[in-house]
Amino acid sequence: MRILHLSDTHLERTDAPNKYGVNATESLRLMLTELRHQRDVDAIVVSGDLANDGAVDAYTAVRELLRDFALTKNAPVVYSTGNHDERQAFAKVLGSGHLEADGTDRAEKVLASGDLERAAVSAIGGYRFVTLDSLVPGEVYGHLGEAQLDWLREVLRTPAPRGTVLVFHHPPITLDIEMQRAFGLRNPADLADAIRGTDVRVVLTGHFHLQMFGFLESTPVWVTPGVVNRIDLTTAPGTERAVRGASASLVELGGPSSPLFHTFHARDPRAHETVYELDEDQTRSFLERRRPRS
Repeated sequence: MRILHLSDTHLERTDAPNKYGVNATESLRLMLTELRHQRDVDAIVVSGDLANDGAVDAYTAVRELLRDFALTKNAPVVYSTGNHDERQAFAKVLGSGHLEADGTDRAEKVLASGDLERAAVSAIGGYRFVTLDSLVPGEVYGHLGEAQLDWLREVLRTPAPRGTVLVFHHPPITLDIEMQRAFGLRNPADLADAIRGTDVRVVLTGHFHLQMFGFLESTPVWVTPGVVNRIDLTTAPGTERAVRGASASLVELGGPSSPLFHTFHARDPRAHETVYELDEDQTRSFLERRRPRS
């Protein structure tokens, strides 16, 4: 199983630069162009923050760009929501988020949620792909509610032929960085309890705009870097810098060394230029304004 994993496209309402001067649509186009030579792609995963402000036009643009690319690979596309997404607009354009290469909805099961959470299941090449919705409207951090975790337990009760790939936005693992601790998944222990002893082979997430690998108990977790920009961790402690440069990942499952992960970086002539930089005071102020409520 070869999966192309993208995240954090952050498309705007129009094909224009964002407030930092980065054209998110062009970043996605460039990344997909760089990936055109990839062969034997079984699935494409986009793990949240598809739109920057939840606009229907942004989801339409993502769908059209990914459909054109997916048709060249004959690969289904699996989308999940992120903190910048809006559930109703997502559903209006992307339905369950599990689409055939041509954009037809292919979900086998969806969560019936009063909160309109976008969680669904489909099978690809013997693997079960499950998307969860870690979006907390109006917040940067993520959370998976009890009803969604109960639904996940029910889905996982019957093993899939080759195992399960779990996709959502907010990583359940973090480095020792306050921004990540504050804005990752708030209840990783609850998720660990829900998947313990099941056939989940890997968890695929985004959100942090950098590549990172770790384990949630015994389950591998991969954080793919962002398409719109990436976070540069070479800055001084307590500061943050984002730089230009679209990235994506290849995830390989099923081989003797599975899972395997590789990161692609688009050949952008402006790569590594600073997009924004927060000093200690600005970072502290941002954390205080957006710190998760108890």
